[in-house]
Amino acid sequence: MSHHFDYGDGIQLDSATPGAAWDATGQAQFTPTDTSHVYKEPGTYTASVITTYTAEIDLGTGWIPVSGTLTGPSATQQIRVVKARTALVQNTCTERPSAPGC
Repeated sequence: MSHHFDYGDGIQLDSATPGAAWDATGQAQFTPTDTSHVYKEPGTYTASVITTYTAEIDLGTGWIPVSGTLTGPSATQQIRVVKARTALVQNTCTERPSAPGC
């Protein structure tokens, strides 16, 4: 089985692993993984992954590869990348609208 990731910004990745959620792997959020990707610019991107399967059969004499592959339909997801800036301020922006970061 193989996975072809297209991150929608011109970067693609072929991987033997499908990736997993951070909580499923026991990792902290935003920990880099084999399938993670960093977008360089804000924008809306269409990311997709295509999974290709191979098969083997065992007729009692050991595993024999089956010719050909089967490609599943593409799974796509719109991703919106934004920049965020934070500033520490005393009180909220509603209470002090002229404070830095408000």
